[in-house]
Amino acid sequence: MQRSGDHRSIERTVVARDSVAAIEVLSEGTGPLVVMLPSLGRGAGDFDPIAERVAGAGFRVLRPQPRGIGQSHGCAYRDLEDCAGDVAAVIEAEGGGTAFVAGHAFGNRVSRLLATDRPELVAAVSLIAANVGHAPSPPHVRAAIRNSANAELPDEIRIEALRFAFFAPGNDPTSWLDGWYPHVLAVQRTAGDRTSRTRDYAGGGKPILYLQPDHDPLAHVEDAEIYCRENGPRVTVRIVPNASHAAVTEQPAFIAAALIAYARGIWPAER
Repeated sequence: MQRSGDHRSIERTVVARDSVAAIEVLSEGTGPLVVMLPSLGRGAGDFDPIAERVAGAGFRVLRPQPRGIGQSHGCAYRDLEDCAGDVAAVIEAEGGGTAFVAGHAFGNRVSRLLATDRPELVAAVSLIAANVGHAPSPPHVRAAIRNSANAELPDEIRIEALRFAFFAPGNDPTSWLDGWYPHVLAVQRTAGDRTSRTRDYAGGGKPILYLQPDHDPLAHVEDAEIYCRENGPRVTVRIVPNASHAAVTEQPAFIAAALIAYARGIWPAER
């Protein structure tokens, strides 16, 4: 395990997962454990303002970087089990206890599979802008995601794709011209496609906070309603206003407040 710091008191730790991978983790704060997993082809930095707020509210926040981002490296993911296994190694490296695991977009599938495969490590799950359907996104949506991440395309084409796939009307998409890792996106996409969506669907029967953007062409409000009906009272749905698939960037204060309130319900004795 290697450590270094930066100006915001964020620890940067590299956790070795046997000979399979080394995972860089951004961590801050003290208290019960909250883990944040980023969207397809993007890194832990997307959670910066959310992590700061959650840590400031009395929680220990861990943000593992996917393989291929920062100091994280290893063999290409074969499937979502590889992704979830990396997160399990990070939680185990903290030395015990369970985590509230919040997954944004692609990260939501990883969080649900982790809760399925390693329930002893997960207290609850938050799904943020989650495509929970049993079918993958349609081709035109996948094309928009690829165009959003493709720095070789003109900015105007990428901005149009970002507006369609990620940002609600009136929200500025230009901040997401940066922060993409297309090679990671491709490998994660393959890993997700190789994993049956029935494997991670129920999230291991754990309590779930479902944060659903009100404008999202990838993850629809009606899907959240169906998921809630099918999984019962353990699922709490909250609508994120004026947000689309990039909800963590569009509405960080709202999402941080929702995570904090839910986490305080998980660990009331810690408050």
